[in-house]
Amino acid sequence: MSKKQDSYYFQNFIACAGLSCQAAQLLKQAFGDFQPDKLAERMDQIHAVEHEADRKKHDLLNTLVKAFITPIEREDILQLSQHLDDLTDTLEDVFIRMYYNRITSVRPDAQRMVDIIIQCCQEVERLMKDFADFKRSKTVHGHIVSINTLEETADKLYIDCMYQLHDTCKDPLEVIAWREIYSCLEKCADACEHIADVAESVIMKNS
Repeated sequence: MSKKQDSYYFQNFIACAGLSCQAAQLLKQAFGDFQPDKLAERMDQIHAVEHEADRKKHDLLNTLVKAFITPIEREDILQLSQHLDDLTDTLEDVFIRMYYNRITSVRPDAQRMVDIIIQCCQEVERLMKDFADFKRSKTVHGHIVSINTLEETADKLYIDCMYQLHDTCKDPLEVIAWREIYSCLEKCADACEHIADVAESVIMKNS
């Protein structure tokens, strides 16, 4: 396989990670300047990003099925592509749940969770940018550790958010709505960790 063909997979990963960052930024904007009447419009914006991420994934799969030799194992390419797509999908799911639950205001602790998700997505993008050179890179491992640390922080904040929600909110419908949203946000951090785990596995296999 040519170096150009090898590079295609890694460039696709970078592009998909960048789309996840775009989706995360849209989420941050929506939470920071929350306007219920603009939620449908913003949901359309993130859906366009998610659609482009799907297109990137399908392009990669079409290339992979025709490839004779790949730079890393096919299974790892598939897993990385799928987890990157899952990340963007889950970010969109946050919007969807806010929309159909008719959220009228954003809880402050949810904004803190979004800030962590932003950091996770940015670290995933940095990891993917260095991943093509993982055999020689001195920074890849640091990105993986950072993602794992941020995921642990998100887990702790998720527990705190859920505790405060059940402690302070008396409206059962609001409790149900925010439980869904917090769970989706926590899954975004999990998706980032899954990407880091696959990257770490690839490094171990090729060391």
